[in-house]
Formats: sequence, structure tokens, C-alpha cells
Amino acid sequence: MSTLPDLTSFDAFLFDLDGVLTPTAEVHMRAWQAMFDELFAAWDIAGPYTDDDYYRYVDGKKRYDGVASLLRSRDVEVPWGHPSDPLTADTVCGIGNRKNEVFTRVLNEEGIQPYPGSLALLDELARYPLGVVSSSKNARDVLAAAGIANRFVTIVDGLVAENDHLASKPAADMFARGAHDLGISPDRIAAFEDAHSGVASAAAAGIALVVGVDRGAGADALLSHGATLVVNDLAEFVPLSTRTHTA
Repeated sequence: MSTLPDLTSFDAFLFDLDGVLTPTAEVHMRAWQAMFDELFAAWDIAGPYTDDDYYRYVDGKKRYDGVASLLRSRDVEVPWGHPSDPLTADTVCGIGNRKNEVFTRVLNEEGIQPYPGSLALLDELARYPLGVVSSSKNARDVLAAAGIANRFVTIVDGLVAENDHLASKPAADMFARGAHDLGISPDRIAAFEDAHSGVASAAAAGIALVVGVDRGAGADALLSHGATLVVNDLAEFVPLSTRTHTA
């Protein structure tokens, strides 16, 4: 294995949330699967919804953009609607709201804990400005549930993106906003992402080091979409003595 870069040579750090700091990506995947399985059956959409669909069309994007992208892959177009649409509405927003209802229920019932390796790295980097860049509108609730919300100077989430009209990942907007909020030039920042669209977004924003975290998206795919390097867990950046002490 090649030597990892020295993170202390950077001035600030931006983290995706789901799949990087917390295992909420698994909860999101289950919620998307349940919602699309039901929708495909009701609408008689050919071809089952798969994990590959999640990584190609949904992962890392704002919720409604993910719905529209997935449906478009099946040549299905529905009205966009409005975020206030009820769960029964056959609109992009209504369908996205159905998924979020499942996600929120699972989060409330089961709670969430940070990945141990990610928590150890946050401890190592505590003296630096840190930020979260997440497409999820639930980011603040997840960070609070995981007990790590107070570690971040800025949280650029799906709500900020919607309110400030920031384009969804893979566009540069969200990571560029994170760097702006930290007050640090992108060429002095390292970012951590687990999604194809996320590493592409960070690279497009000019982030100096884009670390892909392979939780299932595939190392080669992460590298081809813009990751500088790929690790399996953020613990790889933490000294073994610290990891052993924190475990």
C-alpha cells in the first residue's frame, strides 16, 4: 500500500456525512430500496431497482435530483411538484418525501453512531476548521443523533443547497460553498467522500486532496470520477496507537 499524504499539510477539511462520518448511507439505501420497490410494482416499471441504481443515479445527490435521475433512467417522467407535496403525490417531490419518511422512521427507531475510524480522525483534526458537505436535508438531525454536530464550523446540506440555489453534486457548488464558509482556499483543503457524484463535486471545486472512501461505490469508479486516492476507512489516516486507544 502506498504511503498516505500527510494531512497536517492542509489547512482545513470537508467531510461528506452519509457513508463517510456515519453509516447512514446504509439506512438511506434501505429506504430508497423499499420506496422504489413499491413504486416499480405499482407503476409496472420494468427491471428491478438495484444497488447499482443507487450508486449510479441516487448516491450523493439531493433527494429530488436522485428521484428524477433514477426515473429518467427508466424513461419515466413525472411533474417535479413542490417540497410540500404529500406522500401520496405522484411527483418527484412526493416520491422523494415517501423515501424520507422511511429514513426518518428508521433513524428515530435505531439511532446512529459515527464510524469509529471517522471519529478518531475527527479527534486528530480537532484543531483545524472542519465542515460537512452533505446533500441530505437530514444532515443536522443525523449529526445531532451521532453526537458530533458541534465539531463543525459549517454544515452545507440539502436545506442550504435548496435555499441558496446551489446545484446538486456532482456540480462544484456545494464544496465551493463549504470552502467559502471555512474561509480557506480550496487548494488548501482536503475532502472525504464516498459517492461518485461527491468526489466529482469536490474535484470540480478545486479541492486539493479528494479522498474517496470506498463503502461500496468501488475504488476504480471513485478514482475515475475525481478522487485523488481511495481508502476503505478513515482510520487509515490515524496512528495505530491512537486507533487502539480509541477502540
